Amino acid sequence: MSGKGTPATIAASRAKIETTLHTYTASGDGGSSYGEEAADALGVPRERVFKTLVAEVDGVLTVGVVPVSATLDLKALAASAGGKKAVMADPKDAERATGYVRGGISPLGQRKRLRTVVDASVGDHETVYVSAGRRGLQMELSPRDLLDLTRGTTGPIAAY
Repeated sequence: MSGKGTPATIAASRAKIETTLHTYTASGDGGSSYGEEAADALGVPRERVFKTLVAEVDGVLTVGVVPVSATLDLKALAASAGGKKAVMADPKDAERATGYVRGGISPLGQRKRLRTVVDASVGDHETVYVSAGRRGLQMELSPRDLLDLTRGTTGPIAAY
């Protein structure tokens, strides 16, 4: 990868986390789903590619990380984060807090460390894929490393 990397790749490198970077050509139009596009382009089951979504739980920005084959269950996210109500965050607030653009938001290396809940299905896989901080770049890592790097917790937050 050219340059010095993204905040996500730098965070993983600093933590001495073993990752594999995967590039693909992103369409850039956001079509159906950036995550589904990544899974399909890389030939990886959609259950192993996780998307990073930013919501507000009781007014506090909170990250939900769910498989691209699912949607984020806002009630379950609120419960898992110890709150009462969750709504999707304004995309501009999400971009400002994370330092990433929509479609490239990584759960790693965010500008501001946000409370993070990863869907419990993450434990079903030896490795998972998350955005490495820009469209067209995915990072493969172990679920344990993902949770350690984000200081995240798990919960049943995906709806199928």
